[in-house]
Amino acid sequence: MRRYTNNAGVPLSLAVYLATDNYDYNSTEKTISVTTLMKPLKQLVLAHRVPQDMSLTEVMALVQSRMGSAIHDAIERSWLNDNHVKALTALGYPQKVIERIRVNPEPGTLKEGEIPVYLEKRTSKAIGGWTVSGKFDFVAEGRVEDFKTTGVFTWINNTKDDDYILQGSIYRWLNPDIITQDRMAIQFLFTDWTTAQARSNPKYPQQRTMEKTYGLKSIQEIEHFILAKLRLIEQYWDAPEDQIPNCTDEELWRSEPVWKYYKNPESASKAGGRSTKNFDDKQEAYLRKAQDGNTGLVVEVPGKAVACKYCPSFPICKQAQALIASGDLDL
Repeated sequence: MRRYTNNAGVPLSLAVYLATDNYDYNSTEKTISVTTLMKPLKQLVLAHRVPQDMSLTEVMALVQSRMGSAIHDAIERSWLNDNHVKALTALGYPQKVIERIRVNPEPGTLKEGEIPVYLEKRTSKAIGGWTVSGKFDFVAEGRVEDFKTTGVFTWINNTKDDDYILQGSIYRWLNPDIITQDRMAIQFLFTDWTTAQARSNPKYPQQRTMEKTYGLKSIQEIEHFILAKLRLIEQYWDAPEDQIPNCTDEELWRSEPVWKYYKNPESASKAGGRSTKNFDDKQEAYLRKAQDGNTGLVVEVPGKAVACKYCPSFPICKQAQALIASGDLDL
């Protein structure tokens, strides 16, 4: 059983909610979920080595995850037990269209003209001596959709696009009879969206919920990826940590470097000294220095690793410890 701490003092009414995990885990040997398969190799391999007394999770860190799960559950309930009929009627859909919709139909039961809608369907498939298991969010008219409750940063910077494509592609590999389109959709529900930002920034999502579509990888390419990842897991499962490849900058969610320009160089060495301006581009920083007569100072601040804070392998990971020692990881 997963164990939790409540060092933040979350009230009992919410703490119980945050400590409730209804996910349908499968602990069968050599069965791996889609989301686990996508994790960095080092995180995946080290996670099972963390002693139980070191794998406690702070409930406050689960707020975002539980909010996302609650929305997923609510969307699923809206389609089950004919709840969708009333909603679609209220939305103005013709009765003849509503009557054609079949929710989670059994294989081989669809009649001509019926519209299948699938929700939260778990599928398992054997490959390379393993079983890969995954549960997609939603499929309609052959297109898989995933619901993401996230901040607007993800939308603006496209930071998770590759993960979305990979996840959707594996779902299609698992369900080629249901997922027949070669494009998927992510339905974003933003947790920090504001009207003011939408009005002033054209790159900002213009609504609280937005859709993005992505092309899926071929089934052959995904099968190659799965087999290669499973071989790596087997190769390093019991290997000493120093032999396991380190997480890449991408896997660490390392932020981009920043170049801080100080018009007065002495400010850079003072405690609490503030830079004149920060730049995301090195050339722009040095251009500003030149415009000010080359008397200032440009200091490069390397990007910080972020993912380690959320990694279950963190308590025993030597790479994380090295990042802390080098100043590349702030806790």
